[in-house]
Amino acid sequence: MTTRNLSCATTAGLSRAVRALAREHDLDPAVRARLVLSVAEAAGAALRAGRETGLEWRYDPDEGLLTVGLRTPGDTGPVAADLPMAPDAVTEGEVVWRLPASPPSDAADEAPGEAPGEAPDEAALAAEELRAVVAAADALTSEHRRLNDELAETNSGVLALYVQLDERDKQLRTAHGQTLRELEDALRPPPIKADGLELAVHYAPAGTDAPTGGDLYDWFVLPDGTVHITIVDALGHGVTSTRSALNVTHAVRTLALEGHRLESIVARTDEILRPFDRSVMATVQLARIDAATGELWLANGSHPPALLLRRDGSARYLEARGRGIGFPLPGSETPLTERLAPGDLLLLYTDGLTESRRDPIEGEKRLIEAAHKHLQSPIEEVPGAIAEDMHTVILHPDDTLALAVRLTGQ
Repeated sequence: MTTRNLSCATTAGLSRAVRALAREHDLDPAVRARLVLSVAEAAGAALRAGRETGLEWRYDPDEGLLTVGLRTPGDTGPVAADLPMAPDAVTEGEVVWRLPASPPSDAADEAPGEAPGEAPDEAALAAEELRAVVAAADALTSEHRRLNDELAETNSGVLALYVQLDERDKQLRTAHGQTLRELEDALRPPPIKADGLELAVHYAPAGTDAPTGGDLYDWFVLPDGTVHITIVDALGHGVTSTRSALNVTHAVRTLALEGHRLESIVARTDEILRPFDRSVMATVQLARIDAATGELWLANGSHPPALLLRRDGSARYLEARGRGIGFPLPGSETPLTERLAPGDLLLLYTDGLTESRRDPIEGEKRLIEAAHKHLQSPIEEVPGAIAEDMHTVILHPDDTLALAVRLTGQ
């Protein structure tokens, strides 16, 4: 492996030398053109300053590589970074290229840059290189056009697929929503008729992905004609909390129909459920209303207080004491009693209604304002309208239940 070198004082001479050695090693004309341009640009500053440059090359037959080195006085780093052919190595004063090449032809016995008797015309070689570069550019343009066509076709197919998937997603959401609505309706107790009372309820889950949750209600008429209402808020969200809430409401209904005193039902429910589900935790509010007399009894187990709005506009929260199911020392104290008058509105709810802004005290104040606003509205509109007013800003999404009772006096 012999190293050869040559000194050049002009750009033209340097270009001729590089072109000659590229031809000797049968480099592709397009590669040859990039190498000639790169060497000329790398040596340009030194040659314009009148400094001589050195060209050194060698061929390694074992690896089939041609190494071309350009020695220039000065720093070539900034220039070498933007050359048409990226160099393999750059040091202060030297730029090196390594290219796959063929063994030198017989013409290699004459040094590149010397003018052999039948040396090709430089203009013809430059034209050959230009044609090769143009052909390569045309090939790239054609390939780019082909890829664009394929991309457009692919995009069209993907768009059609997205349209199909979106349509399928709409169908699934519709079917899913129908199933969930049927499930939610199945969990609700049927409407009851009680002379002298109007009742309505609103329920909204924390998210559409979990349309059922731990907020549940139950209402029924007892054998003595009084109306019993149960409000339950079981810990958690989704189907698991729904199961816990259903267990609580079923146990409360059974105990109430068996004639157990109102203040004993919360503690007795905890005793019944504890052997089957030790993880259940739920707040409970129980209400009994005698529509004939307007008498109201409330028992509570760690649940938010009921709100009573009088027909004259006065309002207060009915604080009944007690601890919820799954809590330490569960049970209710002596029921709170109150007498309703015709036109009075009783609102039972879960904490999702008043704690959406993470401040329950502020939420209770806003609840009184919202209830005043809808005090005279038709009963079927009251719970939903109050919930809408309360949820203009939601910082803490949670399942929400609101149940309104109005004494008509009829």
